[in-house]
Amino acid sequence: MKIAVIDDEALLVKGIRFNLQNEGYTVLTGGNGEDAVAAARDPEVGLIILDLMMPVMDGLTACQQIREFSDVPIIMLTAKAEDMDKLLGFEHGADDYLTKPFNILELKARVRALLRRANPGAPKKKRITCGNITIDTDERNVYWNGELVDLTAKEFDLIELLIRNPNRVYSRENLLDILWGYEYRSDVRTVDVHIRRLREKLEQNPAGPEHIMTKWGVGYYFKA
Repeated sequence: MKIAVIDDEALLVKGIRFNLQNEGYTVLTGGNGEDAVAAARDPEVGLIILDLMMPVMDGLTACQQIREFSDVPIIMLTAKAEDMDKLLGFEHGADDYLTKPFNILELKARVRALLRRANPGAPKKKRITCGNITIDTDERNVYWNGELVDLTAKEFDLIELLIRNPNRVYSRENLLDILWGYEYRSDVRTVDVHIRRLREKLEQNPAGPEHIMTKWGVGYYFKA
C-alpha cells in the first residue's frame, strides 16, 4: 500500500514518513499541491495526507482537482483551527481533518480507519497479543492474563508503539519525538518514568521484565 505525504514542512514530512514506513506502508512525498495531484494518478496510492497551505498549489485546490478523477481518501493537515477552514476542506473533498501540531499516533489511527472504510474487505487487526499482554487498538484497552489493566493515554500509546514494532530498539529521544513531540526533547526522564509504570502494571515476573526490555546505552524495545 502506498501513502502520499504532501507538505512543504520537510521535517514534518520526514517524521510522518518514518512512522508510516514502520507500519509497513510505502511512502511517497511531495511539497506542493501539484505533487498531490500527480500522486493521486498513481493507482497504487491508497491514501493522501495533504497540507492545506503550500506554495505553487494549495491543498484545497489540489483536493478539488483530485476529486475530478479520483476518490482516494484524503486527510487534510493545517495549522489553522477555524471551523470554516475545516468546512472548506470537506467541501473540496477531504475525508478527514487534523490540526497541527498533532500526535503521530492519532494520525496513524485515522489512516487505519480511512483505509478500513475504503477497503471494507481488508482484514481488521484490532487485537495484538504477545505473551500475557493483549492490546485492543480500537477500544484502547490493555489486558494482562485476560484482566483489564488501567493505563493512562500516554502509557497506552507507548505500549502500542512498542508491541507493534517488536524487537525494534527506540532511543529515549525517538520515543519523545514520536509520542510527546519535539518540545519535550530535553526531558528524557519522562520516558523512563512511563517505562517503569508499564513494567509495574504489565510485568509480573519477580526475576525481571520479560517483554519491555532495556538495551543498555541505547533505549527500550518490546521482546516478542
